[in-house]
Amino acid sequence: MLFISTTPRACRTRRSESVLVSAGIALAMTALSSVTAAAQKISQRGFIDVRDSVFFESAPNDATRNVGDLLVREEVFLKPAPWIQLATGIDLRANSHDQVESEWRLDWDDRSIQRPRAALRRLTATITVGHFTLDVGKQFIRWAGADVLNPTDRFAPRDYLNVLDTDVLPVLAVRPSIRLGSETFEVVLAPRLTPSRLPLINQRWTVVPSAAQGLPLEDRGSIIPTGSEQGVRWNHASTRFDGSLSFFDGFNHLPNIVSAVGPTGIQLTRVYPQLRSYGADIAIPTRWLTLKGEAAYFTSPDARTDEYVLYVIEIERQIREWVLVGGYAGESVTTTRGVFSFTPDRGIARSVLARASYTVDPRRTVAIEGAVRQSGDGVYIKGEYSQSFAQHWRLTLSGVAIQGDPEDFLGQYHRNSHASIAVRFSF
Repeated sequence: MLFISTTPRACRTRRSESVLVSAGIALAMTALSSVTAAAQKISQRGFIDVRDSVFFESAPNDATRNVGDLLVREEVFLKPAPWIQLATGIDLRANSHDQVESEWRLDWDDRSIQRPRAALRRLTATITVGHFTLDVGKQFIRWAGADVLNPTDRFAPRDYLNVLDTDVLPVLAVRPSIRLGSETFEVVLAPRLTPSRLPLINQRWTVVPSAAQGLPLEDRGSIIPTGSEQGVRWNHASTRFDGSLSFFDGFNHLPNIVSAVGPTGIQLTRVYPQLRSYGADIAIPTRWLTLKGEAAYFTSPDARTDEYVLYVIEIERQIREWVLVGGYAGESVTTTRGVFSFTPDRGIARSVLARASYTVDPRRTVAIEGAVRQSGDGVYIKGEYSQSFAQHWRLTLSGVAIQGDPEDFLGQYHRNSHASIAVRFSF
């Protein structure tokens, strides 16, 4: 399977973005002008994280086996009045394997091939009046209820530079919601698509099919659609069960890959098709365990896009310091159109999933998680040990083992087993 990424073409809805940014700035200026309180209304959190990963094998397109990462994150929260809160955050990054841009600039749109060296992580104004809440700006929107596969998370693009260890990217949006007792109604309006960041073409998380190995690949860029995205969600929360229904109308943040034979090699273009999804999730606590389920049906007017159902069923049990989760992620394809796409969510489907975590004491935790394809062609296992020191330091050791058939989604990464060590200083 081939994963590819590049700089998007300049297809942007400037007017709607400008209106949203202007609204956010206006809210920020209004709040800042009313600041008369002391510094206790300002809070912050941040950390410095240094990580080193060692891969046990070289990949055909990537001989590097040692990769170092540095992430500095700072978030500031300002509450000038009881009805409003402003939040902003900045990420600074460095990497030893060209996964971070070399130029210094403040990135705000999350559309670069590499991770930006400096990025605006969030810039949000939150207004709360009674049962009504309004979030405006660059923010994180999570609709999912399950722990592993999240079919309903349509406003949560991800950074897939490491396909099996991802971070959610923020989106620019307006999100009003109202809570009436145990019911919450939420609307999301996003003026533009924020695509997921794909693996770099010349690195090990891009796996070139055997039929294409040795052939030159030409990156023809991305065709990112103009237009807005919108969604609505109803959520019920009670002691008997939690559940939600959701609808999304926009674009898939994961692309179809269109290939063509050109004079210099195989030309590849990323296209982000229109997408509608109808989703639901539920969590039912019982005396012995919690039952969880999440599903979504995906349809598209694009003739090159499959239509399908993704779902996950989980059982969660907590026994003293143990938290045990097990389940199955499945897929049912209703219309097959033979499209080639980058779809990690569908790739992890048709798998048995499990996770176990143990809290040794307030400073130490141990966790192990895994996925096994129902065909047995792919296996992924990750173990992690984490311990805090003093007040601000934390050490994390982890190991990932991947095995399987090169034609399987998980099995194709069998050369990417690795171990890592991370040290974090929080402030």
